[in-house]
Formats: sequence, structure tokens, C-alpha cells
Amino acid sequence: LKKVLSAYLCMYLVIFPEGTRYNPELQKVISDSQAFAVKEGLAVLKHVLTPRMKASHVAIETMKEHLDAVYDITIAYEGKLTAAGQRHPAPTMPEFLCKECPRVHIHFNRLDMREIPVEPVFFRRWLHERFEIKDKLLTTFYDSEDPEKKCRFPGESQKSPLSLTKTLPSLLILGGLTLPMLLTESGRKLYLSTWLYGTLIGWAWVSLSP
Repeated sequence: LKKVLSAYLCMYLVIFPEGTRYNPELQKVISDSQAFAVKEGLAVLKHVLTPRMKASHVAIETMKEHLDAVYDITIAYEGKLTAAGQRHPAPTMPEFLCKECPRVHIHFNRLDMREIPVEPVFFRRWLHERFEIKDKLLTTFYDSEDPEKKCRFPGESQKSPLSLTKTLPSLLILGGLTLPMLLTESGRKLYLSTWLYGTLIGWAWVSLSP
């Protein structure tokens, strides 16, 4: 029973250290991110934004007794290059449904907790080095002139098609939970309050934690 409960109650925390998604159309965000890297003496990244370490460090430091690994995940999309080779923004849900993005490529790298430095100054360097690896992966994916390397990640690959039987139950459950809340005035207030206060509490926790 203990094993069953442990498997049922396991959770995942997903963190985007950049603070926002990379969007090639937001050139000011990209240039500000690169300028920050130059100011801090860090390598300038092309296909990802410069990561900010505080939230990631707080999360890992707080949960380290319950973790044995962190998964570094890099995502790239097919069909998102212009004829000139420039990146488009990440696909929207309608674009997925219209098959404008035929495949999503996901690169997983499992990092043992013992590999992650504890001290903030070393953690910051380690985190940026992880993003340098991401940047090289994405540079090869999007910019490589070798057709064998372009639009693919290195290493063993495994196809994972998403069938209707896999996605429809999740859609029905999510829709069933969300729609009733958004269709009533009290539900909308609850939804807005949860989003607002949850965001403020999270921001306060990251800002006030040492």
C-alpha cells in the first residue's frame, strides 16, 4: 500500500529559469537578455534566453531531500523556420491542430542531484552551462547545414505519437473542471483570485527567501 500511495502521490515541478518563453519576434527581450549575460561575464546565448538562477536554486534547495535527480528538457519544433532560415515563434494550439508543426522534438538529460552545486555562486555558473548546452543543441537543430543533423537532436530517439484515445480523456477532464468555473460569476472570481494570489505568494516567496 505504501508503494502504491507513493506512486500515486508523486509530483513534478516544472521551472522555466528564463522567466519567459523565447520568442524571436521580441527582439528587445532577446537583446536585454544578451546584454545581461555580457554584463555578468556569461556566454551570450542565441536560441535561448539567459537563465535567472534564484527561483531554480530556491526550488532545488528546498526539495533536495526529496529528489534524486533533475531532468533538463529542451524542446524544438519542426516547421518553424522561414525560407531564410529564421525561427518563427513556438506554435500555438490552432497551429498544432492544423498540423503546421508536424513534430515536436524533446531532448531529455537526467542530472543526478550530486552533480548540482549547492552554493549560489557555483549553482549560477552550473545553470548557465546547462543553457549553453541547450543553445548548442538548438543551434544544430535549427541552423545545421548537415541534413542528417538538422531538425533532430543527437542520441537515441523514440517516436511517441499522440492518439485521440490518449488526449481526449485529458481534454474532457480539464474542460469539465474549467468550464463550470468560468461560466459562473463566483467561479470566475475564484479562478481570478487563485491565479492572482498564487502568483503574488510565489513571487514573495522567491523574493524574500535568502
